[in-house]
Amino acid sequence: MMTNSPILLWLRRDMRLADHPALHAAAATGRPVIPVFVHDEVVEGLGAAPRFRLGLAVGAQRDALAGRGSRLVLRRGRALDVLRALLAETGAGAVWWSRLYDPDAVARDTAVKAALKADGIDARSFAGHLLFEPWAVATGTGGFYKVYTPFWKAVRDLEVAAPLPVPGRIAAPELWPASVDLADWRMGAAMRRGAEVVARYQQVGEAAAQRRLDTFIADKVARYGTLRDLPGIDGTSGLSENLTCGEISPRACWHAGWAALHRGTADAETFLKEIVWREFAYHLVHHTPHITTANWKPEWDAFPWNTDALAPEVQAWTQGRTGIPFVDAAMRQMYVTGTMHNRGRMIVGSYLTKHLLTHWRVGLDWFADCLTDWDPASNAMGWQWAAGSGPDAAPYFRIFNPVTQLDKFDAEGRYARAWIAEGQGNPPATALDWFAAVPRHWDLAPDRRYPRPVVTVETGRKRALDAYAARQT
Repeated sequence: MMTNSPILLWLRRDMRLADHPALHAAAATGRPVIPVFVHDEVVEGLGAAPRFRLGLAVGAQRDALAGRGSRLVLRRGRALDVLRALLAETGAGAVWWSRLYDPDAVARDTAVKAALKADGIDARSFAGHLLFEPWAVATGTGGFYKVYTPFWKAVRDLEVAAPLPVPGRIAAPELWPASVDLADWRMGAAMRRGAEVVARYQQVGEAAAQRRLDTFIADKVARYGTLRDLPGIDGTSGLSENLTCGEISPRACWHAGWAALHRGTADAETFLKEIVWREFAYHLVHHTPHITTANWKPEWDAFPWNTDALAPEVQAWTQGRTGIPFVDAAMRQMYVTGTMHNRGRMIVGSYLTKHLLTHWRVGLDWFADCLTDWDPASNAMGWQWAAGSGPDAAPYFRIFNPVTQLDKFDAEGRYARAWIAEGQGNPPATALDWFAAVPRHWDLAPDRRYPRPVVTVETGRKRALDAYAARQT
């Protein structure tokens, strides 16, 4: 391999220029760097909203690289085949990338690295998607953490390197390989008419993510401990969509949070804990990858959950038509914006798995199709936490009451009014956007009567407790 041969920089969920260890290392060599994004087998497997949002991130990264005198080469096909073709076309001697940790990505990357190394290629992966490598945090006995609080205590005071700057220069090759047009991939096609609606609620790209972080630290973090629980208030960072696409690094968020904490903003610690919750999810996925598809606790395998996603009660849940305002508001928020308030996620997860006795995988799959901030680790851990089948889970008999929860955390009714148009004389644009985004065959209109509960809070709770008691006998 010639020492001045180009480096293929394989981008995936790291759509940024700052604090990008793989890009920083490649640029520092002085060798030509050819950034490439492959619409490969893992991308093909994404749900509608995650693929749509990733496409927006790819477009923003393409433009950002162009502003630095570089390019983003776009190709489609099986990852290994595409990379080998590009190596042959460009004379590159290396393929570098940022590590991912979910089972699908690990399987792909392990196979790619082995094959390229066998070809004599410098195949190298770098950190960057997490603060701590999942295998680097261990209990006193050398095992992995199964409960969040001890994990938080273990990592809270660990050193986290300062974010890396944007490279001053990204050397270009003498001749760029051909690239396809991003629009030809139609990455938002599965969204159908919802794409135009959901796009209005996204803040895409590295610059937008940094502004979002700066605004949060300046205006919201001081009251984050309280405001984060109020779904009708814009009190969270909103950075989940940017983190999942890698438009901002967790290190940038971590250091911003620590700086606020050191200035005396006590609630910044709650923000840091949320960043570590994401780390904990990946820690679990690395050590127990079955968490993404099967009950983490195998004793739940025999529990009689409904698995029919087309059951009428489940369809009412997916459509935000359960007749339970907190559940419906949260489900509609997700369909319109691609995200859902965290308390809403707990409520809809509890309602589906306990009041409707439906398997958490049904909810996990629906979220994987509808969330623009979909994250394979956080989605899996969150659903198993809600169901009671996962690590650090809420006990099965802890059944959230979505009526009292709404009274407690949305006492003025802002959240319900924002997302449920029925019954309002002049509903807001957010509530009306839901009718513009949903499939036409749902045959819904804002002047229809709001539905009666498909399962009342009382009936659902009793049914869940009866099922839990039967499981114990």
